[in-house]
Order: sequence, then C-alpha cells, then structure tokens
Amino acid sequence: MSEATTIVWFRRDLRLSDNAALVAAARRGRVVPVFIWSPEEEGAAAPAAAAKWWLHRSLERLQEALRQRGLELVFRVGPYEQELQKLRAEVNADGLVWNRRYEPAGIEVDRQIKAVFAERLDYIKSFPGYLLVEPWTLLNQSQSPFKVFTPFWKRCVGNLNPPEPLGIPEQLIGLEEGPASVALEDLDLFPQIPWTEGMEANWQPGERDALDRMETFVQERVLDYLDQRNRPDLVGTSRLSPSLHFGEITPAQVWHCARRFAERAKIPEGHWKGWQFLAEVGWREFAAYLLYHFPHTVTQPLRPEFEKFPTLCEPELLKAWQRGKTGYPIVDAGMRELWHLGWMHNRVRMIVASFLIKHLLLPWQDGAAWFWDTLVDADLASNTLGWQWTAGCGADAAPFFRIFNPVTQAEKFDPQRDYIRRWVPELTRLDDRWIHCPWMAPESALVRAGIKLGVDYPEPVVDHAAARRRALDAYETIRRR
Repeated sequence: MSEATTIVWFRRDLRLSDNAALVAAARRGRVVPVFIWSPEEEGAAAPAAAAKWWLHRSLERLQEALRQRGLELVFRVGPYEQELQKLRAEVNADGLVWNRRYEPAGIEVDRQIKAVFAERLDYIKSFPGYLLVEPWTLLNQSQSPFKVFTPFWKRCVGNLNPPEPLGIPEQLIGLEEGPASVALEDLDLFPQIPWTEGMEANWQPGERDALDRMETFVQERVLDYLDQRNRPDLVGTSRLSPSLHFGEITPAQVWHCARRFAERAKIPEGHWKGWQFLAEVGWREFAAYLLYHFPHTVTQPLRPEFEKFPTLCEPELLKAWQRGKTGYPIVDAGMRELWHLGWMHNRVRMIVASFLIKHLLLPWQDGAAWFWDTLVDADLASNTLGWQWTAGCGADAAPFFRIFNPVTQAEKFDPQRDYIRRWVPELTRLDDRWIHCPWMAPESALVRAGIKLGVDYPEPVVDHAAARRRALDAYETIRRR
C-alpha cells in the first residue's frame, strides 16, 4: 500500500459498493471522502424540496457506512473548485477521483475541475457508473443521435455487457486526523415542507435499503411486472427510481441481479416477462442520452414547431391540479399520492400529465416544475423526457392527439377502485359504478355516500369532451403552420 492520499468526491453516487472511484482511491492508499454542497453550480439539476429530503437522509446513511469502516465523510459548502483546492492543501492529497455526471451543468463542472487540477495532482480521474452506456458512445447509422427508443435500446442491448458490479473495498484507510468538516445539518438540506411526514413513514433512503428493495422486487415480483406494472392499486413496480437517481445502487447492479434471477430460474429470454423491467431501465438510459445530446430540452421542446403551441395561463386551474382538486378522481388521487409520498405511480404520472397539458391546456413546463419540487426521484433527464413525451414535442413522443380519458383510464387500471379509495377518501362510500365519475352519479347515490359535489368533492374543472376538442383545435394550429 502506497502513501498516496486520494480525495473521493461523492456526488450522485452515495454508495460504497460498485463505486469505481472509491475502489481506485483505496488501491492507491489513504482515502478522504468528501461531499460538497454547491447548488448554484448544479444549474437546473440542483435538487428541490422533496429530493433534498432524500439527499439528506441518504448522506446520513453514507456517513454511517463510512464510519463503520473507519472513514469520516467530510462535508463542505461552497464552490466545488474552491473547496476541493482547500481540502487538497489540508490533507496534502496527490489524487482526486469521482464518478461522472451527465447533465449539462455536471459535464461543465467535470471539465473545469479536470482542467484546474490536471497539473497539480499526480492522479486525477473520473469514472462511469451512473449509466450502463455513456451517451457519446452511441450514434445511429447516419452518425446522428437516436431519437427513437426502440432502435436506441436494441443498439444498447446488442453492445451491452456490463461488467460485474464491484464490491466494497476490503480495506479503506483514512487519515489519522481528518480535515475540518461542517455538520450535515449545516448544508441546510432538510426542507421545511409539509409532506415530509409521509415520506419519513414510507421510505428508507440509503444503499442498504436500496439493495434490499432491488433483491425483494426481483425475487418476488419481477415475474409479474409485465402484468402489474400499470396497476397503481398494486405494488407492481420496483420503486427503485430515487435510489438510482442518487446512486445508492447502479443500473449494472440492477441488470445483473435481474439476469441472475432469470438464469437461476432457467427462463428462456424470449419468455421472460422481467425483460420489460430492464427495458424501463433502458428508458432511464435514453433520457440521459437525450439530455446529453439536446441540453436545451430542459425548457424548450425538441420539436421546434411546438414552441408556438397555444397554451393558457390559468393559475387557479394549475392550483387545482397541484392540490388534487380537479374533480377527476384518478387525477386527484395521483396528485395526492405525490404530495404524501413524494412519488407517484408511473401510469398515473402519464394520466395527470396528459390532463394538465391537454385537458387544461397548460404548459408542460408548469407540470415539470411541480414534479421537480415534489418528487423524491426528481431526475432532470427523466423529468424532461416524460413531460415532453406526453406533450408530443419530444423524442419518440406519444402523438399529441392521444388524449387520455381519465375515466376509462381509471376503470382499466384501478378496476377494484382501491387506489381511488386510498387517496380520495371522501369518495369511499360511493358505489363502484360512480366512483371514477362522481359527477355522473344520480343524486340518490351521492346522498347515500354523504357527498355533495362542489362541497365535499369538487365538480370537474373541465368537461372531458369539450377539453378534448379544444386541445385538438390547438394542435391543429401548429399543424397548419
């Protein structure tokens, strides 16, 4: 073991296993782990309220895990270059390692840090780990970025052979006397928001829980994923998105966990329903790929004709949507689930997004901003892809004229009405026939259920048929152009 001292800069890789930067540092000698809070340099990727809660809790777990192995996680607040320079001088470090980021601001930070430290350190290196395939390595046959998921994913899978995940280094050696550090609480990450109680009761951030959730999902539910993934009333999805976002686990760990299960169960690949689960991991890859190649899409549509799409400015309608008071139970259930858990089932995300964009004719950017503030798994690339997909203005997007009917969607994907009854309890006593469309219920059914529309539960803020016609008329204006 050499006498080298290497700073390991933790960013969105809050784990010890399958951490290439940590392994490289451990091989060199002494390890100094640091997390620096500099939201101004994160740009649009700086975490908002709900994600900051997750980040705080995940850093707590990382701090505990490092302490168990004799290392102290250093916390600093300030510009990245400034704080890394100070730490280098304090510990006499000759090396700096980190795992790469792929958002526009993160890429720029990587370039600056490498340029500044290249001649000042003996060893400086960044590593992959956030994605299965790095976005600059794949182009289509015309040497342009892919804009359709299926050929992108086929190319990925055709070239994909992710190495076996790395283990935690057997030996981690720290300094006899660590450098100065602010307390985690001094980062002021823990948000003063009214929905932390629900998040505390329903989530356990951190690497250990992420690995447990991954194993439990693959062992117990992956075979049913294809049949249950669109059912918000069931626990049919993995709920790994926040852990993947914060790097508590890696996509390579997920990939190998699922593939090992299929091999042990001797399931032929063509018959394995869990393949669809790995394709969802592929959509995460596609989102990061698109953001890398088209960074302007955070605020602007990929398809430029949609810049002229005629949207409305209706603050009261936006507020009704945000608060789950639109009068459409499936929409309201989703928005209330989001408020309580900091998370929403993916099928319902599509329904509520379609409702905002097409029924209310509000800008997709308004919805993206609300999701960014309220989701624990708020990811710049995935958030951008999801909203532009629904709005019809992104890569491989759903056609704009595909307008979800909230009632038929609810009847199809919440057939037992359990999801509605959980999140819209004021409708609990309403007959199954009417619970997805209470405004159509006869007065006698409403009386029996103890519901007065407009008092106990809102009237619909828009009529579905009229809103659909208005949305298609608006779409026609940009088609004519």
